Order: sequence, then C-alpha cells, then structure tokens
Amino acid sequence: MTTQEIWTIYHDDLKRFIVSKTKDAIIADDILQDTFIRIHNKLHTLKDETKLKSWIFTITRNAIYDHFSSIGKTITIENTELELELEEHEHTEKDCLRGIIKNLPKKYRIPLFLSDIKGMKQQEVADYLNQNLTTTKSQIQRARKMIAEGFIDCCGFVINEKGKLVGEVQEKEDCKVCQ
Repeated sequence: MTTQEIWTIYHDDLKRFIVSKTKDAIIADDILQDTFIRIHNKLHTLKDETKLKSWIFTITRNAIYDHFSSIGKTITIENTELELELEEHEHTEKDCLRGIIKNLPKKYRIPLFLSDIKGMKQQEVADYLNQNLTTTKSQIQRARKMIAEGFIDCCGFVINEKGKLVGEVQEKEDCKVCQ
C-alpha cells in the first residue's frame, strides 16, 4: 500500500482523532502532516499490512504526544502516557514503580516507556528517537537497572541468588518514593 492510498482511506479518521485530542483544527492539520511524513518515511518497515490501521494510529498518537511534549504539556492518549499520579488506595508495587519511573532522567524514561510500556521494538525506539540502536539498548538497560535500584532503596527489596528482585512493599508512610 502506498502513502497516497493510506491518505485516501485514513486521513479523515486521523484528523478527527487528532482534533479530539488537541481541540484545535489548525494544530491538527500540522500534526496530521507530520504524521503522514512519518508514515511515508517508515512505511517500508511495516511487515504485516493487516496491522496497518493500528500502526498508523500509533504513529498518530506519537505525533500528538510529541506536539504536546514540545510545548511542555503532557496529555494522556489512550494509554500512551504513563498515569503517574499516586492514587489514594492501598499502597502497591505499582505506586512505587510509578514514582521510580517518574523520577528517572528523561533520557532513560522515554526509551524505557516506548519499549517496555508501549511495546515498541528497540530498533523502532532508536529510529523514533533518531539515535543508534546501541545507545537505545544501553538507555533501556540502564533504566531497568535504575528501577531495580529504586525498589531496593525505596522498599528494601533485594536481589536473590537467581538475580531476581524480591521483597515486599513498605507501608506508604515508610516509602521514600511514594510519601
């Protein structure tokens, strides 16, 4: 399928989706144009055309996210942005994980988020961030190590003889991350 065919089939749906998130038709046009530039540049990487629709909507969500990031705002787009606010409920590992991820330096948090939470392949993350694969892999591995260290520091977890992180979450008032 060509970029022109994708435009013909999907541009109206994508524009409505973008407008629903930005509430501004002019900004939506800019994001739509950026989206189709990305689609055109990455179309050769699509291996399964049956996944085309979800693939282009993922690209669109990323373009919207990038737009809001560039102006210093965050937005939740159908699970694209981590929900980092602590909830008032029983203290769980998720609370600690949110806090730990929230406190990661951006250069580690973004590749980790794209790879481990959004499910992008590491090469896709590298391409998306315009960096080489080795750098991306290193950043993701470092972020994972920092998360493990966060659980060790925050909740007193330990690494067992098999290299697995084990332990129990502290009470919220004793937690250094979630207080």
